[in-house]
Amino acid sequence: MKDKVVLAFSGGLDTSYCVKHLKEEKGLEVYSVLVNTGGFTEEELKEVEERAYSLGVKEHTTLDETAYYYQSCIKYLIFGNVLKNGTYPLSVSAERVTQAIAVARHAQQVGASYVAHGSTGAGNDQVRFDMIFQMMIPDVEILTPIRDNRLSREEEIAFLKKYGVEYDYKKAQYSINKGIWGTSVGGKETLTSHLPLPEEAYPTQLSKQEPEHVTLHFVKGELVGLNDKTCESPVAAIQALQEMAGPFAIGRDIHVGDTIIGIKGRVGFEAAAPIIIIKAHHTLEKHVLTKWQLYWKDQLSAWYGNWLHEGQILDPTMRNIEAFLQDTQQNVTGKVQVLLAPYRFQVEGIESDHDLMSSKFGRYGEMNNTWSGEDVKGFSKIFGNQSVMYHKINGSTLK
Repeated sequence: MKDKVVLAFSGGLDTSYCVKHLKEEKGLEVYSVLVNTGGFTEEELKEVEERAYSLGVKEHTTLDETAYYYQSCIKYLIFGNVLKNGTYPLSVSAERVTQAIAVARHAQQVGASYVAHGSTGAGNDQVRFDMIFQMMIPDVEILTPIRDNRLSREEEIAFLKKYGVEYDYKKAQYSINKGIWGTSVGGKETLTSHLPLPEEAYPTQLSKQEPEHVTLHFVKGELVGLNDKTCESPVAAIQALQEMAGPFAIGRDIHVGDTIIGIKGRVGFEAAAPIIIIKAHHTLEKHVLTKWQLYWKDQLSAWYGNWLHEGQILDPTMRNIEAFLQDTQQNVTGKVQVLLAPYRFQVEGIESDHDLMSSKFGRYGEMNNTWSGEDVKGFSKIFGNQSVMYHKINGSTLK
């Protein structure tokens, strides 16, 4: 009886090579698995399944992990308003850790002796997959044919031809990775430090010209509806907003950041719904949370986003921060009005029963209702007292 290997399979050149290598050269029984996190159509999923069986896998499985992806990851990225380096909504990195967890669970279910992925030795994904496999299935050996053999594209194609696989693996001008939390775009321009991506590189082209208004409904920090419609789930709400805002070509940018392996990386992306949701959610929070709630959320959320980006989703500290983030959302309920227009959006205002910007207490710069001028005089004297003493004792003044 042959040993089983579970392979994270996308249907591209690298994972197609892995199937044949593991089956023909290693003599393993290949169980391919595709983890859908909201980026595939039914037609695309069918095509990947057909490709897997044509290559000779013993069994192919499609796992729809979109709901789990939201509950275990995206929800906290929204609660934390996480944008890496103030720009990137972690579209690919968050997706990869979810996929790695699903692959590891599948390997356990089928009783695999090996687990494999098609990552090269040059990127972040190899670390994310390896670490999660080591944590979840430490007794299952990890195989990485592309990384270990350091093959060129041409060598992979020649190997597949040797086994009768004649498929037109044309190298796309731009590499696209699509998921519910954004689409990454890589190309020759992102390998430089100065070139922008051209308009045609983005999968979603501008097709709406007339501005539209949309109202986002949040309940305890989660997006639950748009305009006058309550969606069946937060996932459905994200998808509906993407369908509405994507044609405006909103949410495009290029992220520059530090990779797990120590080098700088640059990637383009489009993420209309994620960017709008995060900015709308953040605006609502600024109205309903206190100064120090906002401050500590900023500190912990930045750390959470970076640790997630580096594949450390299973670190127990992440559960601690998630509990904090969840607790901060108790009053993050209300409506946020957003204007959508070509290439841009604008958060126009909020409505919430928990709005701390209440005229009952005062109107900034105009009227004070719950304190007097004498109260402020005393407060100002005490609030600055230590600095006053410092300057008097040390005789220091501003130059």
